Amino acid sequence: MADIKDPENTIIMTLKDGDVVIQLLPDVAPKHVERMKELARAGAYDNVAFHRVIDGFMAQTGDVEHANMEKDYNPGRAGTGGSDMPDLPAEFSKVPHARGALGAARSANPNSANSQFFISFKDNDFLNGQYTVYGHVIEGMAHVDAIAKGEPPRNPDRMISVKVAADV
Repeated sequence: MADIKDPENTIIMTLKDGDVVIQLLPDVAPKHVERMKELARAGAYDNVAFHRVIDGFMAQTGDVEHANMEKDYNPGRAGTGGSDMPDLPAEFSKVPHARGALGAARSANPNSANSQFFISFKDNDFLNGQYTVYGHVIEGMAHVDAIAKGEPPRNPDRMISVKVAADV
């Protein structure tokens, strides 16, 4: 397991192939970090599908409303929902959308991020300053690379569990 320096701001996401360790950036995007930890602690991300996975770009997940594969899963609506909490204001920064970056998914409105997020497969500099970056993968990127591709994938992968490292 990665050397976790700040367990309160580290996420352990279990995928079919193993754990992905994500270091959150509370100094960069405190509202997004708090939302992810709140949803993780509530178990809201457990069993949520990766509903949009574009090879060479990114893997998107986090629709806790429509994409829980164990409860009310609706593949036709996956990617259109969020949580029951209000949307978050954009927290743009100079942190780049590099390989392994955790970015907030949103609609055309910059202040519409809620529960959905994506992990970049490669450097996606064209997203810089357009989407909030609030973490980065520090271990397990090979497991992210192995997520089933598609929009939506024919047989989507899921986040089996998402936990704050301080709680494990």
